[in-house]
Amino acid sequence: MLILAHRPFPQAQPYAETGPIFLCAEPCARHEGDGVPQALEGSPDYLIKGYSADHRIVYGTGLVIPQAQMMAQAEAIFADQRVAYIHVRSARNNCYQARIDRG
Repeated sequence: MLILAHRPFPQAQPYAETGPIFLCAEPCARHEGDGVPQALEGSPDYLIKGYSADHRIVYGTGLVIPQAQMMAQAEAIFADQRVAYIHVRSARNNCYQARIDRG
């Protein structure tokens, strides 16, 4: 694994957090399909929150959720049409883990 600082937003703004991310040292395939990616199976819970198309937090969507319930909760968050995507972060250190896109 490699570690580096990352801001998963297109531009700086008050909610554009920068923090550490971990990357595969060797090329790896992007996760496709339903379910939790293998890289996220190691933690019991995650912080997830929805963002609008203009990259702002959609208030009321953020919560710490058990890993086993994360994808079902993501579907519930996407019921709010203001949500364009969801960030998955570590529940304890707020490190960016993944992005779930509507679709």
